Amino acid sequence: MKLPGPDHPITISPESQRVRVQFGGKIVADTTRALRLREANYPPVYYVPRADADMALLTRTAHGTHCPYKGDASYFTISADGRCADNAVWSYETPYPAVAEIKDHLAFYPNKVDEIKVG
Repeated sequence: MKLPGPDHPITISPESQRVRVQFGGKIVADTTRALRLREANYPPVYYVPRADADMALLTRTAHGTHCPYKGDASYFTISADGRCADNAVWSYETPYPAVAEIKDHLAFYPNKVDEIKVG
């Protein structure tokens, strides 16, 4: 486990605007309680509470990754309107303490969904 710091900063803050994720003509997530995670020089990632996502559209996959700063990520495929996006969603179910706020949240790859709308 590595801790965020000056060489690899991570900040998590509440997103003040509504966040909606669409795929295959369906609203996959719609929330006013998203978190915005900024990590190093990467674009911000919006983490949506699972309670504000349509979990019926998601299927857990066997895929997994490890981040030395956040922990082990599990993945989900989105299926809607006859379309499928493999491993389009990830979640840190037991994140490291430095990023504990993202527990019970989902993040979406922008290039694997139709839209992530903020505002």
